[in-house]
Amino acid sequence: MPGPRGETAAADALAYAALGAGWYGVLRTGSPAAAFAFFLASRTAYVVFAGFSLRAQDESGWWTRRWGPEEGFRRFKRAVSLFMNNDGASIALVCWMSRGTLGTDLPDGALAALGAVLILLGSCMKAWAVATLGKGSYHWESFFIPRGEARYVVAGPYRWFANPMYTVGYAHAYGIALCLRSVPGLIAALVAQSLMLLFNHWAERPHTERMRAPSAGPEAAE
Repeated sequence: MPGPRGETAAADALAYAALGAGWYGVLRTGSPAAAFAFFLASRTAYVVFAGFSLRAQDESGWWTRRWGPEEGFRRFKRAVSLFMNNDGASIALVCWMSRGTLGTDLPDGALAALGAVLILLGSCMKAWAVATLGKGSYHWESFFIPRGEARYVVAGPYRWFANPMYTVGYAHAYGIALCLRSVPGLIAALVAQSLMLLFNHWAERPHTERMRAPSAGPEAAE
């Protein structure tokens, strides 16, 4: 009989197999419109699931009351990772299936170089933000840590940006679209970033403000 971890791995494999079939199905349509519709559904599902989950955890400890801090976070991380990975693939599909739709006088090499710079900028900003806050910050670990163990960080990129991950950190999405000369890809990047900024305002900011309130020092943290 497989143990809990074996069952979890099997469930994850089935989930990703189903997603892979969906991605392949979108590719087979050959339709940029179908890819964009899939992206909208994927991004909406991601934002809704993460937003309501984190609000429920922040307001009532929904995950940690059932499974404790570590197991609650592990379960949330596993679930939200599925949404995040599907969302990332959906944006890539939009860019790939609508490649070459951006008309410009710039040579291909110049546009690709600009896109590469944006990809590097966004990726480095995200990596810097995660390194500053800690490895678990990418999956909102602070929502699952007891209040007394949390800090509010004003170091690294947070000295200059309130939200480096959702502002400069989104440059890579525009960069990929530019490299593939994709107009729908640029629109998808803008929609994705806008929804994450709304998500931050609704789900993350109340949590951040509660953590900031009791802190008096310069390094009070995430």
